[in-house]
Amino acid sequence: MNVHAVEQATKASGQDKALARLLSLIEERRLHYQDAMQLDADTVAAMQEAGVYRALLPARFGGDERSPADFLRLIEAISIADGSAGWVASFGVSHCYLASLPLETLEAIYADGPDVVFAGALFPPQPAEAVDGGYRVSGRWSFGSGSPGASLIGVGIKGRAETGGLPVMAVMPAKQVEIVPNWDVIGMRGTGSHDLKVDQVFVPDEWTFVRGSPATIDLPVYHYPSMALAAQVLAVVGLGVARAAINHIATMATNRASITGAPLMAERAHVQIGLAQAEAALSSARAFFFEITEYVYDLVLRGTPVPREDVVRIRLAASNAAKVGAEVARRMFAEAGTAGIFTSNPLSRYLQDAAVVGQHAFLTEGTWQSAGQGLLGLATPPGFP
Repeated sequence: MNVHAVEQATKASGQDKALARLLSLIEERRLHYQDAMQLDADTVAAMQEAGVYRALLPARFGGDERSPADFLRLIEAISIADGSAGWVASFGVSHCYLASLPLETLEAIYADGPDVVFAGALFPPQPAEAVDGGYRVSGRWSFGSGSPGASLIGVGIKGRAETGGLPVMAVMPAKQVEIVPNWDVIGMRGTGSHDLKVDQVFVPDEWTFVRGSPATIDLPVYHYPSMALAAQVLAVVGLGVARAAINHIATMATNRASITGAPLMAERAHVQIGLAQAEAALSSARAFFFEITEYVYDLVLRGTPVPREDVVRIRLAASNAAKVGAEVARRMFAEAGTAGIFTSNPLSRYLQDAAVVGQHAFLTEGTWQSAGQGLLGLATPPGFP
């Protein structure tokens, strides 16, 4: 495991012993997550104890008010232990979206403590009946990552004219949502990204918001570009998984001899070169990723408006992290030779998990073009910068 990443995450979370327990639990149960297609309740509870869901929350609600970089390092450390666990933990960022709700609603949400687990699925926004004081919501949504462990769930609906045509997130207690267990994929199998189904649930206006709209509480992290952070929390999972792949090959290379009589893995030139190139690529992508994060957050802390081109660079660094993470995991899988193809070897899981990160809409190949357009001062797709 990357000790540097874990040390930084531990310091940032302020929950050193709780984080150590969480990482140990994840490493013990990660195969179970794959089979169950979701995390178990004990793991979600351990994430709460480790401060995952309070990291970006205001102190007035019992939160830790950590920086984006602190939170990202925390997710990276969890992702080294298991990609699916890191992916679910990444949605601790959702409180940055919920901050757009009215203050009275936020006070109700956190009345019993800060460690509220939120999950949601915004797309495709479903038609909702506008009624007096709110919406009558029905529909079905895909990709509800982490929903089995959530106490609060949001779904995307088509808003009224006053939303400017933007989709609205309707928030409701998890008990009002049916989780349809249909998550069957090749990677990130343990994320529990099942479908969500809602039938005739009334959601008051004060429990709805447009994602990315201004927060009702003035906290520095809420001035950090929210859609860019949404891409980052997913991309950093790829960095963590790639780190796990490098660590595994480094250990495997010093212990495994070939059945054909070839030299020990560590003595083979292609393994030495592959490991060195992977380390350089991953470390470089990670440096760019955290450098732009800390630079932009410093602007936020100084009260300086964040230039559009810097927001574009955040998105570019996220896309690059996802791509490099997938390439590094694939390279390490290749270096393992035949041993890598067995399901008992974690490299097959790293390969698939890292590949899935780059398939997310926030991180696909098309985001490279959007970044290039932004860097050239051209118009970018809605929501990109």
